[in-house]
Amino acid sequence: MPARTTAASSDATPAGAEPQAIDAPLSIAATFLVLNVKDTPRAQAAVRATLGATGDLIKTITSRDLSRGFTCNVGIGSRVWETLTGLSKPRELHPFREIRGAAHTAVSTPGDLLYHLRAPTMDLIVEFEKLLMQAFGDAVEPVDEVSGFRYFDGRDLLEFVDGTANPDGLALPQATLVGKEDPDHVGGSYVVIQKYLHDLDAWRAQQVEAQEAIIGRRKFDNTELPDAPAPAQKSHKTLCTISDAQGEHDILRDNMPFASPARGEYGTYFIGYTRHLWVIEKMLERMFIGDPAPLHDRILDFSTAQTGAVFFVPARAVLDAMGD
Repeated sequence: MPARTTAASSDATPAGAEPQAIDAPLSIAATFLVLNVKDTPRAQAAVRATLGATGDLIKTITSRDLSRGFTCNVGIGSRVWETLTGLSKPRELHPFREIRGAAHTAVSTPGDLLYHLRAPTMDLIVEFEKLLMQAFGDAVEPVDEVSGFRYFDGRDLLEFVDGTANPDGLALPQATLVGKEDPDHVGGSYVVIQKYLHDLDAWRAQQVEAQEAIIGRRKFDNTELPDAPAPAQKSHKTLCTISDAQGEHDILRDNMPFASPARGEYGTYFIGYTRHLWVIEKMLERMFIGDPAPLHDRILDFSTAQTGAVFFVPARAVLDAMGD
C-alpha cells in the first residue's frame, strides 16, 4: 500500500515512549474482546495487576509461537482510565458519542477494556484469552467477543479490498501515535471499534457498477474511482477521507470479517487507530449524517452498526507500571 501524506509531524515516538503493537502486520486471525470492570476496590486492584502483567502474558504465548506473529494491544476506556492508571486522561479521550443521522445511527455501547489480539492461528489467541480471563477472575464482565478471519485477497464480506488507504513507512507512526501535543501520553493511540452486520442479500442484489459507486473503487482491481462533483452523493472512500489546511489525516484500519453462516450473520469488525480521535469522529459524522446532509454513506443501507466504543492504547510503560 502506498504511503499517503499525513498532517502529523515526526515527533510521535520519542525515546522512553515505546508504543504497543499498533503497527503489527495484518494477521490471518484476530479477536476483539471488550470487558467491563466491576466497581469495587478489590476488582479494580485485580484489573490493575493483570494489566501490569500483560507483557508477561504476551511472552508466555510468543515463546510458543515460532512465527512471532502473536500480538496484543490493550485499550482502556474513559470511565475507568483515571481509576486504573492514576493518570490524567488523554486530551481527547471520552466515551463514544452516538451519531444519529436521518436514516442511520452510530450507536454507543459500553466497554472499559479492549483486547485486540492478532495471530497467524486461533490457538494462540484462545490460549492467551484463557490465561487472561483466569488472571482477571471475577473482576471483569464480558461485554462482547468477536473472532475474525482474513477473507480472500484481503477483502471484506462485501467482496471489496479493505484497508487500502492505510499509511505505511514513517507515515504510520505519524498518523497513529500521540506526540508532543499531549506530552503526558506520548506513544499512545486512540482506537475506535464498531461491529457492523451486513445484509448480503440486499447487497448482492445491486449491480456491480452500483456497488463500485457506493465504495468508490473498482471491485476487481481495487483502483479508485473519481470523486463525485459537489454536491452529489459521495462514495464511502470520499466520505472517509479527512483533509484540512494541514493536509490529509490518515488512520490505521485493521478491520476483520466475521461470520456465522448458520445464523445468517455476516459482518465487518471496524477498528481504527489514530493519533487524533477527532479524525475518526469526523469520518463517522460524514458517513452517518452526510456531506452534505442528508446524503449519508450508502454503505450504511447494507451495513448496520451494532456497537461503538472508544479506548486509549497507552505506551507499554504505562501498562507495566500498573503492576508495581
